[in-house]
Amino acid sequence: MALESWIDLIICFILFLLFIYIVATVTITNLHKVYLGFHCSMMIWPYCQFAIRTVNEPVYQLFYVKLAFIDASLLTTGWIFFTILLSGQKQFLNRKVLITLIVPAILSSVAVIINPNGWFVLPVNGGYVERIYGPIFWVNLSILILHACVSLYIVYVALVSDQAPRIKNQIMYMLKGILAVCVFLLLDVLLNVILDDYLPVIPGFTSLGIAVSAAFFVITIHQDKVFDIVTIAHQDIINTMEYGILVLDDQERVVEINQALLPQISLTSGAAFNMASYLPAGDMVKIGEFLQSYEETPLEIAEIELFYPSLQMYISIHAAPIMVSGIRVGRIVTFQNITELRRLIDETHHQNTILQERNEALVKVHEELFRSNDKLRKMAITDSLTGCFNRHYLMQQLENEILQNRDDKAAATIILIDIDFFKRVNDQYGHLAGDTVICSTVEVLQRSLRPADILARYGGEEFIIYLPDTLEQGATLFAEQLKTSIESNKIKIDYVDEPVSVTISIGLLSIDDFKVAQSVDAATYLNDLFKTADKALYVAKHQGRNRIVSVTR
Repeated sequence: MALESWIDLIICFILFLLFIYIVATVTITNLHKVYLGFHCSMMIWPYCQFAIRTVNEPVYQLFYVKLAFIDASLLTTGWIFFTILLSGQKQFLNRKVLITLIVPAILSSVAVIINPNGWFVLPVNGGYVERIYGPIFWVNLSILILHACVSLYIVYVALVSDQAPRIKNQIMYMLKGILAVCVFLLLDVLLNVILDDYLPVIPGFTSLGIAVSAAFFVITIHQDKVFDIVTIAHQDIINTMEYGILVLDDQERVVEINQALLPQISLTSGAAFNMASYLPAGDMVKIGEFLQSYEETPLEIAEIELFYPSLQMYISIHAAPIMVSGIRVGRIVTFQNITELRRLIDETHHQNTILQERNEALVKVHEELFRSNDKLRKMAITDSLTGCFNRHYLMQQLENEILQNRDDKAAATIILIDIDFFKRVNDQYGHLAGDTVICSTVEVLQRSLRPADILARYGGEEFIIYLPDTLEQGATLFAEQLKTSIESNKIKIDYVDEPVSVTISIGLLSIDDFKVAQSVDAATYLNDLFKTADKALYVAKHQGRNRIVSVTR
């Protein structure tokens, strides 16, 4: 087999070695996957050229010819996508551009596969080692050239845009690769297609162009770490951080130092780091505890906040171990300027102190207001002389009881009480003595009440008692006990020699169903009940006082 048959295979093998090199030496990312797929398609062309020269069957030769040109169409399309991704010009990834690029490549590939009437390629001497290209070949070539021009335009846009120097350096390598492919492809067409009648066939031009362009990519990947996104991101991130970062190995030697720390600490990679020499003079106990933790327990986090007089800054130092598979391989030390944070904290503490003092004052005011409101509430519902409830409160409570009992039958009793001959007490002993008699009488009445009962001053020497859930028989017995207790009560008055006793007259109203219809006003209903009880009281007083007159409703 002639040497010229092996040239394309050798180039294919070189491309394969470059492929293995990329896989073995860099971290595989999504962008790597795109490139590796692209690289595999680059290997197809030289392999097909080798296969055309080594197989004897024309059918297989034609198959490899078609496969090579289909690969070329897809290769240049993929080249454009890869150029867009690598240059960051993602504005070209829109539907219109994609359709414009992909559809012609697909149509030309279909035409190559069909090869109607030999319009793509015809055999020479019964085989396809030497062949005649038809119009479809030239259409295919035009599409390839168009794709190359589009790639060059994308590269131009990327170069004139506001890109970082590192990115532009990568784009320049890509430009060299594109130009290499274009130059060798055009030489191949010129020497082996246009001038094939005048010159012998010179194989390997296009394959060599593909190999040269792949080499440019490999150089870029190896030198500039184009696809090593983790490394690039790591370096960019730590250099843009405001606080200093120092990475040490297990021997306390510097592995990496970021830009924020360099102006403050004169260290280079490989230099020994001594933590104690970078701490200011100050609280020796605090510093000693930190250094002890830093040196004796390297597997634990050590941190300290110190004031650096030379910098007029508060610096927070944080040292943490770097663990790999449970083994400490070094540590990362961060130096963070917390001066502003400390100022804000101190200011916050000061403001909190002021707020706390104001809150305490407000609490005292609130408590005073609560006590005042409580006094006002009690004054609004109680009688100032006796301390029992007033008539207004009684009316409110009874109205609520009526509204609650509208759907249920509930018995109740209203007892109206009047102190007999109270005017004589005032006339004989004076109004202060009368007040004493009223208060003493209320005390006796209250001792006899249940928790649910309500005693209220009705007016003057009259009082009213509300007994919920109480029938006439029980209410009458209760009234008898009240009357007896009041009669036996001896009231001592300071300036009166003998204790004073009084009696009471009682009007008792028993209500079988203490509720009111929806159409009747509750206040009107209660006033009607009070009038009924008052009539019973009037009868008791008219019959001689110190007695009970009971009525039912």
